[in-house]
Amino acid sequence: MRADYLLSDDNDPSDLVPELSRRARGFAVWAALRSLGREGVRNLVAGLCRRASQMADGLAGVPGAELLNDVVYTQVLMAFGDDDTTREIGHRLLVDGTAVLTPATWRGRAALRCSISNWSTTAQDIDRTLAAMRRIVTEREPAVDGP
Repeated sequence: MRADYLLSDDNDPSDLVPELSRRARGFAVWAALRSLGREGVRNLVAGLCRRASQMADGLAGVPGAELLNDVVYTQVLMAFGDDDTTREIGHRLLVDGTAVLTPATWRGRAALRCSISNWSTTAQDIDRTLAAMRRIVTEREPAVDGP
């Protein structure tokens, strides 16, 4: 898409994600309200928030896990000691196939981001993810201290 009012160089403006129209975004909100109603949307969001809180609370039972943010919506940010360990745990969880925690950087530290955004995520899904984290952390070779 090209237009004189879209300031760009050789890059395609869509690569920069300009807001060319807001109607499509409004349609998704309208469709959710139309199918679920106000109470249904409220329950959906409340359920996502409960799952995020469950994940955050459950991290206390995962050795070495550190909750990095105040969970006030659906985002849970965590780390596992140093940056390399955090990245390794995220990679091993991905390979395990249980869940995808996206890599992030938080205040200069490597972190893992868990975004609870699917209506079908259950308490059992969160329990399975926490169990996989515990297993992966436990399976790691223990660090050797001293000579």
